[in-house]
Amino acid sequence: MDDQSTPRGRPAPLAPKADKDTVRRHNLSLVLRAVHDESALSRAGAAARTGLTRAAVSSLADQLIRGGFLTESGKSFSGQAGRPGTMLTPARTGPAGAGVEVNVDYVSVCVVDLAGTDRVRLTEHLDNRREPAAEVLERAARIAARAVESAAEQELDPVGVELALPGLVSQGSVRQAPNLGWNRVGAEDLFGAALGRLRPDSPALPVSSDNEANVAALAELWFGAPQERVDHFLYLTGEIGVGGALVVGGELLRGAHGFAGEIGHTVVDPQGPACRCGSQGCLEQYAGQLALLRAAGLDEDAGVPGVAELERRARAGEESALGALAEAGRTLGVVLSGAVNLFDPEAVVLGGIYRTLMPWLAPAADRELTRRTVSGLWPPGSGRLRASSLAGDAARGAAARVVRGVLADPLAYG
Repeated sequence: MDDQSTPRGRPAPLAPKADKDTVRRHNLSLVLRAVHDESALSRAGAAARTGLTRAAVSSLADQLIRGGFLTESGKSFSGQAGRPGTMLTPARTGPAGAGVEVNVDYVSVCVVDLAGTDRVRLTEHLDNRREPAAEVLERAARIAARAVESAAEQELDPVGVELALPGLVSQGSVRQAPNLGWNRVGAEDLFGAALGRLRPDSPALPVSSDNEANVAALAELWFGAPQERVDHFLYLTGEIGVGGALVVGGELLRGAHGFAGEIGHTVVDPQGPACRCGSQGCLEQYAGQLALLRAAGLDEDAGVPGVAELERRARAGEESALGALAEAGRTLGVVLSGAVNLFDPEAVVLGGIYRTLMPWLAPAADRELTRRTVSGLWPPGSGRLRASSLAGDAARGAAARVVRGVLADPLAYG
């Protein structure tokens, strides 16, 4: 056996030693992420946060300012002798991220700057179930192109687009999205080609993709209310389908193939209604948007106006609306208790249509969680079952993932 071979069972060789350029690249990211995480930071504060010398931070900060990643503003006062220092803040112009959520009955596009601020938002309500996948993605590209133009008017330059898609998403394709009727759709390629046709004189934007519940959960993690922020939680997004994502230690639990979190297809009753996924009695057949509207005596295809009418009727105390929501909450509680027993999250966060319907869903769901969770840590009113924040949506999470790529390696975008 020569010196280059690796015996079976031994670790692979380590990467080559980092050179000066690699170290500087890493340190630029350290400083940029430190300022991003704190929103504003002096050079001395950045040195303390990163462990680098003040001289090194000053040099790195100057390079990031020249590259358009940071700006200087205001003064910081340490209470000690000497001149006050200027504050470093993420630039409000320059590199940005774009996120595109394609859902069953709408498309939403968001552009965020390096601070994670939502700067452009376009949403169109469309019935995407009745159109071929290529046409749906063409529509989404048209909306995204308008958003990129609006961003340019604010001197923002989106460096990439991430698609947030319902269903099983892997390697740029939607393997299955039952509520859209998609199977093995090359979403990234179709969207990227459509966006390129709409922007023939501009460089092609890199396109990535993920499951919409995954990126909505990341938006909740990154932008949720600080007093409620936790690193271990189960996120459910209620739409026509019911999506889920699990965040463990501040990271998504993706599973062996990237398909973890499909809680909407947990079987409630094996003899229950047929589901578009091919099974029977899935959770979304009891607690999804269509099921809720139908149970309340509303048109199940009414979409967003139908959900608003359901909320209005619930507030008015109409029995059909209250009964539909209570039964959906009970079913949610039964399924969630199993997930809580299995994963032991700190909280369960309900997004999508569930956020506004929480006052009527939560009591029944809380009772089931109290009854069925073995830890005894989920009594009614514990606050562990909570609504998502207004910032926790898939388009913003997808856009923020693009920005995180810039933070990880600013030189790649300079």
